[in-house]
Amino acid sequence: MAFSLDRVLKALLFGASGPLSIKDIQAVFTKYHAALETPEGEEGEEPQDYEEPEQPFLPGDGMPTTEVPSLVTSAQIRESMDRIAENLIESDDVCRLIERHSGFLLVTSPTVGEWISLLRDEPRPIKLNQSALETLAVIAYRQPVVRAEIEKIRGVSIDSPLSKLLEREFVQVVGRADLPGRPIQYGTTEAFLEFVGIRSIEELPASDVLSPGQLDAWLHEVSNQQEVTEKEMGLPERERDDEPEPRDEAADESQAAESEPDSEESDEPEAPADEEIVEEESSEDEKIAE
Repeated sequence: MAFSLDRVLKALLFGASGPLSIKDIQAVFTKYHAALETPEGEEGEEPQDYEEPEQPFLPGDGMPTTEVPSLVTSAQIRESMDRIAENLIESDDVCRLIERHSGFLLVTSPTVGEWISLLRDEPRPIKLNQSALETLAVIAYRQPVVRAEIEKIRGVSIDSPLSKLLEREFVQVVGRADLPGRPIQYGTTEAFLEFVGIRSIEELPASDVLSPGQLDAWLHEVSNQQEVTEKEMGLPERERDDEPEPRDEAADESQAAESEPDSEESDEPEAPADEEIVEEESSEDEKIAE
């Protein structure tokens, strides 16, 4: 059977204790050929208590020790890894092959994740709420970023979501800004890359709303303003009529009806007390004259 790079890579992925990089794979092939070329009884070697095998690897089914290429390029390794990943998906295997920022890794399929959690007595993963996702997005795109800038973009306090992100180790302290008070700067972690399934920050999708330069200009412009309009936020402006709002005629009539009795009563002049006394005296004089 001819040499199979796919089978060798599968074995290396299964035996690796962590992500396997392309350099690690190429180093294995280098060590293999270096062991073949090492002459027996080389001077300077210390005596060993055991006998080394004639070949560094025993021949087996699909793993011959002949016809092994001396150099495996990164393109060949990536092509082989792509074939392995496709075969695992097509065969509905319980394993999946993913690529992280530090290398390739065999993981279990999400369909059997519940069984792994039961084996390890792990609780179900907690989902992030909307405020935590928004805060995480701002940190990912603006890192390194300080708390004041995050709160200015979101418009609310970030105490609770930031604490949750630090607890989940999606965010970490990366330094201090060269600003008054030396505020703490925050950035994302490797756990964040695994959470979103990317290898590096450069793979984040580009924002189709505001570029980093536009966002910097907006933050600088509104830093001294108290009220921010929809136009400055990049949102569509609401339609506003210059005409005054129509008045409710029914409400005006009811208010007028309530005020009419009071106005009628106030229009009738009250008789002065002096005139009433004069009228009583004149009536008494008429009686005396009679």
